[in-house]
Amino acid sequence: MASDKVQDSWTRIDAWLREHAPRTFATLGPPAGGEEIAAAQQDLGVTFPPDLVASLLRHNGALEGPEAFRFSTGDRLLGVSGILGDTGFMRGIDQGRDGETEDYWLHDYVKFGSYDVTSDGLLMDCRTGRDSFGVIGRFFDETGSSFGQADSLGEYLAELAGTLERGKDAGVVTFNGRLFWEACPPARPQYSADEPLPAPDAQLQELDLSYSPTDLLHVSHLDGHEELGALIAVLPYEQVVDAARKQLRRLAVETGLNNYPEVNAALDAWECGVALPQPDQTGPLALRLRAVLAQADTGQDHTRRWAAEKIALGIWGSPYRSVCESAETRSHLTLDWRADLHADLGNQPLPPIPDDRFWGALRNPAIDSSWYAAQYSQDQD
Repeated sequence: MASDKVQDSWTRIDAWLREHAPRTFATLGPPAGGEEIAAAQQDLGVTFPPDLVASLLRHNGALEGPEAFRFSTGDRLLGVSGILGDTGFMRGIDQGRDGETEDYWLHDYVKFGSYDVTSDGLLMDCRTGRDSFGVIGRFFDETGSSFGQADSLGEYLAELAGTLERGKDAGVVTFNGRLFWEACPPARPQYSADEPLPAPDAQLQELDLSYSPTDLLHVSHLDGHEELGALIAVLPYEQVVDAARKQLRRLAVETGLNNYPEVNAALDAWECGVALPQPDQTGPLALRLRAVLAQADTGQDHTRRWAAEKIALGIWGSPYRSVCESAETRSHLTLDWRADLHADLGNQPLPPIPDDRFWGALRNPAIDSSWYAAQYSQDQD
């Protein structure tokens, strides 16, 4: 039976999550009740395909939040109430004078996965008596609905289980008990380190050298790193400096910039605590980085450009901003960037994922959390 594939697939998914991502597994809901499922079908005026019923009888959606179970599309599994709410919302969208269209949204489409921050999500065709009954598609708010994800939810879940079991080769990442879906980084182009250093009067784009070690870091740079951002915010300054140095060295090695003697020497000096000269557009390091910018622009190698910019930031700017932006750039280079960042931070115990109250209570003179502090102060009054 088709529903057997759903049950078998959920058994594989659950087992994998329990072992590798227990915090994500904990967000999956218990089974929905049969009466609740029947009532939802009546309310929506549709018949759920057997696979959707079987899935709801296994897990009635996933809790909201950053730890939520999400499909590889980034969509959170919806339970009965979420299906009702999201499908009802989609039906309320005005599609203009022509009314409903198959490539946007039809009355008998049902959404079972939600991107949450937009109306995007996974959907199922519930038009009975058609070959498309139960077919899986995805709605994107800028283009509408498209199909081809899978012929049934059972097939979709089976493919998902197989993807999890393939692990990193399929872009599956776990960190701190959570599941993340990542795009596997492409192979990096190789660059020669033998190019001569440009002359000081070379016509090259200038580097941004406006950085200062005392620049305040806005909390938004940390918030996106979730629990790792919270850890950076509470660690002693010296540990953040050490992590910034390690992250920048990793970035230089991964992008080949470490092969340039000017970059390698600067990083060696920085790691030894030797103060580098004030930034100068015609200094050896700046000239090398400016040449890299030009080379990267010619080859449309955005990651290499970002890396060159981060070298300048790391050497002359705030270690707090450096560690955050190096990690962000490295997320385009390696699936292990979170684990590497945690290691460079000393593998210290991770705080909970920060919320507004955490940032409001933070007192770190290197971090600008003033807006949150003001909100937190009002809440305390």
